[in-house]
Amino acid sequence: MEIMNDILRIVQDRGRNTKKTHLMYKANLSHKQMKSYLDELFKNGLIEGDLSSENYSVRITKKGMNFLVKYIQMREFEKTFGL
Repeated sequence: MEIMNDILRIVQDRGRNTKKTHLMYKANLSHKQMKSYLDELFKNGLIEGDLSSENYSVRITKKGMNFLVKYIQMREFEKTFGL
């Protein structure tokens, strides 16, 4: 979940023209790992767009934004109760 959170944040921050190498570097993933996570994010409707070009043309969806909010809330809950 942390990796998916990282990828969503990167896509959110970088916008529609996120370069593959930038995404891999920022998320600290291999190309194979990155593709697997992106496929999962697409499948679950958290991002949408096109992965076929050198620059990914993807954007975070409303569902993806909700995931980010819930993830932050979950992390705060863990910190509050020392989990």
